[in-house]
Amino acid sequence: MCNIKLNLSHKVHQPNNSVLSEMASSAVKQTLGDLNKDSFVTLLTKLIGESKYVQNNPPELIPEEDRIVNHVLDVLKPYSTTTGGGPLIINHVTYKPKRGNLIVEYPGTEDGKILSFVGMHMDVVTANPSEWDFDPFSMSIDGDKLRGRGTTDCLGHVALVTELMKQLGQTKPKLKSTVVAVFIASEENSSIPGVGVDALVKDGLLDKLKNGPLYWIDTADKQPCIGTGGMIPWKLHVTGKLFHSGLAHKAINPFELAMEALNEIQTRFYKDFPPHSEEQRYGFATPSTMKPTQWSYPGGGINQIPLDCTISGDVRLTPFYNVPDVIKKLKEYVEDLNTNIEKLPCRGPVSKYVLPDENLRGRIEISFDEASSGVACNLDSRGYHVLCKATLEAVGHCKPYSITGTLPLIRELQDEGFDVQTAGYGLMATYHAKNEYCLLSDMCQGYQVFTGIIAQLED
Repeated sequence: MCNIKLNLSHKVHQPNNSVLSEMASSAVKQTLGDLNKDSFVTLLTKLIGESKYVQNNPPELIPEEDRIVNHVLDVLKPYSTTTGGGPLIINHVTYKPKRGNLIVEYPGTEDGKILSFVGMHMDVVTANPSEWDFDPFSMSIDGDKLRGRGTTDCLGHVALVTELMKQLGQTKPKLKSTVVAVFIASEENSSIPGVGVDALVKDGLLDKLKNGPLYWIDTADKQPCIGTGGMIPWKLHVTGKLFHSGLAHKAINPFELAMEALNEIQTRFYKDFPPHSEEQRYGFATPSTMKPTQWSYPGGGINQIPLDCTISGDVRLTPFYNVPDVIKKLKEYVEDLNTNIEKLPCRGPVSKYVLPDENLRGRIEISFDEASSGVACNLDSRGYHVLCKATLEAVGHCKPYSITGTLPLIRELQDEGFDVQTAGYGLMATYHAKNEYCLLSDMCQGYQVFTGIIAQLED
C-alpha cells in the first residue's frame, strides 16, 4: 500500500498596484462622466449676460464680479454645507464692495492631499458693440461656437469649473484628494490692488494649496502652457529744441534723436539679453523682445520741429531673465547716451543733438509702468506630468507651448511656493479680440482633462 500526497494548494493572483490604480482612476472618471452640455450652456448664457457689467478698465469701468458670483452660487449652493444638501464648502471672500472671490472645496479623505483649479477670473476686457458682428454682451450660438465677450477669456472657464464642482457635489465620489476651485476677481487690470488673488494669498487663504498642483485655468487651445513672458512697459521721452523747419540748423529734432537713441538701446538690449538656451526646451515662439508700440508728441504745424516727443513700448521677457536686471540695464543705456549724445548718428548735414553756442543738449529720459515677471512651469513636477497625460487622453495629443504673452499673478504664486501649471480651453485666436467665441466641443474636452487630473491624482 502506498501513500500518495496530493498538493491541492494553488496561487491566487492578486492584481498589482498599477492595475488597481487604473481601476480606481477609471471609476472616478466614470462617476464624474461627461460635461452636461445643456447645464453648461445655460450657465454660460447667464454669465455672458453680465459681461457688460464686469468689464475691467478703471476708472471708467470697474467690474462687479459679484454678479458672476451670484450665478455660480445659484448652481453650487444646493450641494453645499451651508444648505445641508451636500459636501461643498463655499467661502465668498470680498475685499471691495460688489467685487467678490469664491473658494469652493470638495473635501477628500486624506489630510494634506489636495489639487486646485485657480485663475478662472470673473472680469473681462472691454468690448465695443459697434465693432462686433454680434452683441458681445449676450451669448449667441452658431453651431459649435459659443459667442460673446468672456466665452474664451474667462467666463467660459468659470462656467466649466462650476459644472465640475457641481458634479462632484452631486455624485459625491470618495476621493483621497481635496479638490478646490478658486474663482477670482480683478485679473484683467491691476490698477486697483487688493481685490483678487493677491489679497487671497496675502491673507493665507490659499496656503494649503501648496501641498498639491495648482492648475491656473486661463490660457487657450487645450494644451499645457508651460511658459509665459514678463512685461516691462516703458516710455522714452526725448527733448530737443523747437524751431522753424526751414531753419533746421537751429533746432534739435526730437524725432531724429528718439529714433537714433531707440536704435542704439535696442541694439544693446539684444546683445545683453540674447535668446536663452532654455527657450528652445520650453518651446517659446520668440525670445525676449524690446520694441516701440506707440508714438506721441504735443502737436504743432507741419513746418515746426517740435520740442519733444515720447515713444512708448514694452519689453517681453522670457522667464530665464530677471525683470530688475533689464530695468537697470535700460537706465544705464540711457544715462550713457545722454553723456555721449553727440556720438549718436545724425540725419543729414545740419542735423545735430547739441547746440554749443546756446549751451543746449538734447535729453533722453526713460520711465517704466508696473512690470511683471514671466513664469517657467516646473516640468519635473507630478502636476505637470498628470496634466500632459490627461490632455493626451482627452484631446488625442499633447503639445505643450510657451508664449511671451503675460499672465499676471502666477509668477508671484510660484515664488510663494505653489506648483503652478497652466491650461485653458478657449481659443487663442479670439483672446481679447473682437467677435470672441469658444467652442463647446473644446470645453467638453477641457472637462475630460479635469476629470483625468482628479482621477490620476488618486494614485
